[in-house]
Amino acid sequence: MDQDVFRRLGRIYAEAARTAPALHARFERAGFDIASIACLDDLSALPVLKKERLVELQRANPPFGGFLPQAAGRSMRRIYVSPGPIYEPALGDGAHGLDLLFRAAGLGPDDIVLNTWSYHLVPAGLLFDEAAAMVGATVIPAGTGNRELQARILVETRATAICASTAFFLELARLTFDTWGPEAWSVKRSFLGGEMGDWAAKRRTIEKDYRVSTWAAYATADVGLVACEDGQGEGYAVHPRCLVQICDPDTGVPVAPGEAGEIVVTAFDAHWPMIRFGTGDKAFALAQGADGRVLRLSPLQGRVGRALKVREIFVYPRSIEQVVAGTAGLGAAQGVVREVDNRDHLTLRLVLEDGADADAVREHALRLFQQTCRIRADETTLVASQPADAPLLVRLGPEG
Repeated sequence: MDQDVFRRLGRIYAEAARTAPALHARFERAGFDIASIACLDDLSALPVLKKERLVELQRANPPFGGFLPQAAGRSMRRIYVSPGPIYEPALGDGAHGLDLLFRAAGLGPDDIVLNTWSYHLVPAGLLFDEAAAMVGATVIPAGTGNRELQARILVETRATAICASTAFFLELARLTFDTWGPEAWSVKRSFLGGEMGDWAAKRRTIEKDYRVSTWAAYATADVGLVACEDGQGEGYAVHPRCLVQICDPDTGVPVAPGEAGEIVVTAFDAHWPMIRFGTGDKAFALAQGADGRVLRLSPLQGRVGRALKVREIFVYPRSIEQVVAGTAGLGAAQGVVREVDNRDHLTLRLVLEDGADADAVREHALRLFQQTCRIRADETTLVASQPADAPLLVRLGPEG
């Protein structure tokens, strides 16, 4: 990556900082002269902005925390709201580069895509929808849920591709095979949400059992597509409009090649100026440029922050705090996640106050959790107590 690229990066972020007060303040606090950067080491002098910190800044100065430049605000098409909540402006084309994944997979005008990602508040559904439109494919905007209806739609439209979480894809595939038989299955490509653990083995099983090719990308609501599979090797090829580093999650210093760390992204588009943005996801570099920038990312290795990804939605510890604060008779709570039958199963463990109505507390806690996190807890259990230092969110090993 030559100096001209860093000079361009410096110019666009210096311009953004003139009308985005939070970005200007971030540079000022760090004593960081964005206009003078000439190499990756210069960029690395800027402390990482953590996703949790972005939530705090937006809460203090809603909706965008002072990060949206004036020019970007005038061209904003949508405002997405991710759990946290985090507000993300949608600018330019809504595909955010995801069409590269579809092109690599050979998706085109002859394809019908069943898109099961949410179209409500979060960007996933529209991101996949617009990317499919860019390659000429036909989209069925199914959204989430309604497994039986979606399986029927899949069969009757002869859909050739599915965009879904791995767990929901498996539900649809099994239901289709069990109800209509293998001959009704027309899907050739599946674009799946990533999972921790031995996801590669699960994908090989899916490809064998359901005669599909599986594809995946790494994207965040904050910066759009970061990297995607391209059929040219293991892992994800980094999108050319992103500069990716793998950094120590505590210090923000880039780690040694091959070492796991936090994915830190700098977008070359400063309309939403995410520079040295810590995604909270953990991975390692499979290939790096001579200057240290990541060219290929490994599959995700886990999380470095306190948030957990549950059924493709981030859940933050503060959400559990909000459930406790907003539920009369609830003294403490903990969210416990484990994988059951290839699906994230979330249990709320509740500690009741003396004299509390258990049924009323359960009902209100479940409802408030869903309102706060936009996913449904699977069950509640009552426990007598909870250690003061117990984590508010915990992921346990798989069962079932």
